[in-house]
Amino acid sequence: MSGNEGIIRAFIEAWSRLDPVELAGYFAEDGVYHNMPTGPVAGRANVEKFIRGFTASWTETTWDVIHIVSSGDVVIAERLDRTRAGAKGADLPCVGVFELEDGKIKIWRDYFDLATYAKGMA
Repeated sequence: MSGNEGIIRAFIEAWSRLDPVELAGYFAEDGVYHNMPTGPVAGRANVEKFIRGFTASWTETTWDVIHIVSSGDVVIAERLDRTRAGAKGADLPCVGVFELEDGKIKIWRDYFDLATYAKGMA
């Protein structure tokens, strides 16, 4: 396992703690988080604010890694994100493409069906 793959595995595991400060800490200062169904968010402070906003109602999340591959500064992780907000919940298939620089996430593009998430959390 490459160092970058280990960083992304730790990042994925960290989501279960639902700590926006910890999660944003994995990003470069000018890092970008782009949920592909929506627009990109740039800058660590903005990423933290974005994560805090959409996870505010979450009571639990566990991300299962199905496949993970890495080459140099790129890590691709296929996941099943299991998220609960009280009695509501969604099991969301995702693929994340991570570009790292100096041990930090420079760009994260996450591909998923927004309707699957919205339906589970409605």
